[in-house]
Amino acid sequence: MTTRTDSTLDRLRRGSASAGVLVVAALLIAPLALPATAPGAVADSAGVAEVTAEPLQSLAVGDQAAAAGVDRGSYSVTSYAELLRERYSGFFGSVGGDCSGDVCWPFPYAVPMSDGFGPRAAPCSGCSTMHRGIDLLPGSGTPIYAVAGGVVSDYQEGWGYGTHVFIDHVIDGRQVTTLYAHMQTGSSPLSPGDRVKVGEFVGLVGSTGAVTAPHLHLEVRIDGTAIDPLPWLREHTGR
Repeated sequence: MTTRTDSTLDRLRRGSASAGVLVVAALLIAPLALPATAPGAVADSAGVAEVTAEPLQSLAVGDQAAAAGVDRGSYSVTSYAELLRERYSGFFGSVGGDCSGDVCWPFPYAVPMSDGFGPRAAPCSGCSTMHRGIDLLPGSGTPIYAVAGGVVSDYQEGWGYGTHVFIDHVIDGRQVTTLYAHMQTGSSPLSPGDRVKVGEFVGLVGSTGAVTAPHLHLEVRIDGTAIDPLPWLREHTGR
């Protein structure tokens, strides 16, 4: 009898402990099962919470707001020649410029002149002590233009002049020859016998031949004799 009674009491104790554990667990789970109330929730008559979403950000646009228009009239196109003209216009010692007559400068804007006509100390090995023209420095690769209309009498690549072209003209009833020297190799499209107009493309400024820097060596010869191109060009172009 005693043994059974003790067993019965043990079972009752264990049952009570299990029930206590279940009660504690229920108490812990109950708050988690309750419905959450979000900010801005409004309870209706049935006791159900109705959540109202609030906007996170708003942007007000005025009636006068409009896309900025593009004024195409404020833009302009500047040619390469005009850019070069602006680049060299204030350069001390610059000579030349555009013209509308039968004789023009080889560049349609003023450019620096580094060496004039006449005797000089040879600036390089192979350079002459008697300078038979003027040296103009618009920059390597700058287009060179014929100073007058005429016929190409010679084209060569080599010697002290480097790549160079001779053009024969008749100006004021006299035989005039202009020489364009030290051009970039292969840059001239001209050949002997070609007819050219004033301002027509001759070649590109280079540094072939006997030179110290890229430039155009320009000569003017009248009846075969080299003269100073500077006063002759100024007289015939007005610049």
